Amino acid sequence: MHADMSFIGLFLQASVLVKLVMLTLLGLSIASWAVIIQRRKMLNSARLKSARFEDTFWSGVDLNRLYKELTARGESVAGLEAMFVAGFKEYSRLIKVNSKSPDAVMEGTSRAMRVSLSREMEKLENNLPMLATIGSTSPYIGLFGTVWGIMNSFIALGTVENATLAMVAPGIAEALIATAMGLFAAIPAVVAYNRFATQAEKLEMAYANFMEEFSNILQRQAYSEKEAV
Repeated sequence: MHADMSFIGLFLQASVLVKLVMLTLLGLSIASWAVIIQRRKMLNSARLKSARFEDTFWSGVDLNRLYKELTARGESVAGLEAMFVAGFKEYSRLIKVNSKSPDAVMEGTSRAMRVSLSREMEKLENNLPMLATIGSTSPYIGLFGTVWGIMNSFIALGTVENATLAMVAPGIAEALIATAMGLFAAIPAVVAYNRFATQAEKLEMAYANFMEEFSNILQRQAYSEKEAV
């Protein structure tokens, strides 16, 4: 009687531990792809929103009107929009009580934008450590299943007198599937993590550059209001 060498057949013939390893890797692969799809949409959306907001900001729009439009949207603001709202809100509050001290105004404004930057980066980098973990651990989980399966195959082989390749091949094949599944889960996760980490880093640089440029604009405005007092 020939052993079923299909994937399903080898899975059904595998030991309980190897089955658990395969199911674990399948779950990790599904979770990895779910994160990849979600992060891809998130980062693409953040990049497009950043580009649109910068076009609007540098078009010469009145900052007070832009601030009112964004605050009217409520929780939907994100990225550069959120940093602008946080900075301009703090600037407007501080300039009323510290109009004679532009440095104090700018210190508070910069602090508010740095906090906003930290929150936005936390959103962009959310679940990236999960991809890194799946990418680094999946091959070892698969290798564990392979070693266990091969070990059981040779133990069973030692109990018979006339060993043949046909007897040991199914056990080795089912064991090697665990390694293949580990690589199947790890490779997309590693590639996606490196790509998304690079995109998040580029967005962080864009956010930081905007924060500096916006701070310079507010600083000039703060000194202008000081001279007018």
